[in-house]
Amino acid sequence: MSEPAAPSDTVARSQWGRVTRDGTVYVRTADGERVVGSWQADAPEEGLGFFARRFADLQVQVELLEQRLRSGTMAPEAARDTARRLRASVRDAAAVGDLDGLLERIDGLDTVMQERREARRAERAAAAEQTRARKEAIAAEAEAVAESDDWRDGSTRLGDLLTEWKALPRLDKAGDDALWHRFSAARTAYTRRRKAHFAELATRRESARAVKEQLLAQAEQLSSSTDWGPASAGMRALMTQWKAAGRAPREVDDALWVRFRAAQDAFYTAREAATSARDAEFADNLTAKLALLTEAEGLLPVSNPAAARARLRSIQDRWSAIGKVPRDSVREVEARLRAVEEAVGTAAEEAWRRSNPEARARAESTVAQLRDSLANLQSQRDKAVAAGEDRKAAEAQAAISARRQWLEQAEQTLAEFGG
Repeated sequence: MSEPAAPSDTVARSQWGRVTRDGTVYVRTADGERVVGSWQADAPEEGLGFFARRFADLQVQVELLEQRLRSGTMAPEAARDTARRLRASVRDAAAVGDLDGLLERIDGLDTVMQERREARRAERAAAAEQTRARKEAIAAEAEAVAESDDWRDGSTRLGDLLTEWKALPRLDKAGDDALWHRFSAARTAYTRRRKAHFAELATRRESARAVKEQLLAQAEQLSSSTDWGPASAGMRALMTQWKAAGRAPREVDDALWVRFRAAQDAFYTAREAATSARDAEFADNLTAKLALLTEAEGLLPVSNPAAARARLRSIQDRWSAIGKVPRDSVREVEARLRAVEEAVGTAAEEAWRRSNPEARARAESTVAQLRDSLANLQSQRDKAVAAGEDRKAAEAQAAISARRQWLEQAEQTLAEFGG
């Protein structure tokens, strides 16, 4: 912009203003000159500098508004109010400078403010949508917890979700109320189910307490029993029932268990002591029976069945009087004695058989019959051969071979009778 010619009364001038001889200070605008003040103190040039600094202050305020608006540190609404005040200040400013240019810069901020308003609306809409999505997720998770049986961590999780919900911004009333209703209903449903669960659990635990008190009484009664077999079975059954009874209230359950375990320990300790004494007795019995086995096995081989049977009866009587031996030795010692008994029995039966006249007569009769049968077959064979009847001769010969084998066996049996 070219500088206009200064009036004749001008004593100091600049691009945007002048000072007249009487000290009046003017600023030049698009609408013409406007008086902005008076300067009487020092040189007119200093007056122009003073009013130029005022313009500079306004310029700084405009620049600061521009920076804050563009950086997003000032909301468009606040920027609009600040721009309105600045515009009024610049329009009527007692300052020397490009006031029109400064007003244009302020006016130019309207576009920026509109863009910022639209951006903020989009940001608020996105934030609201994000908040809505998170609240829907919270409601959905709360509903899942409400349907679960996570009684230990579920309540804590719902508390955490409530804290998070309270920290989130509110949505539109209808949407926020609807989501809150879902969330609140889920928390209420979970709380009711949890209370019902623990009430039922308390009932079961009281029932378990009554059952375990009965089992404890039976265990303490059995703890002094010396009927080891039935009592041991009873203790095992009580333990099975104890485990199946479930837990009583914690402090009661622990105390009942201590007493129940003590009753079992007392029984098993006594049984162990009795078992140790019994094992010692069984070990002595084994030693005695091994000595009898040595005596019994000395009867073999049997040469005199009658004498062997008499000595064996004495050994059996003493064997029965001794009593039981350790379980892992029973089969061995019983098998060894049984072998001696079987050998003596076999020898006695053999001696009796040899002296049995009826058996001898049957053996003699069998031998005679077989010899007669063999003679007849030989005669039949000879006749068939003479007659040229080869088939009949072969059949007779086969029968002769069989009869001879039978005869050999029968004669062997007869020989055992000494005949």
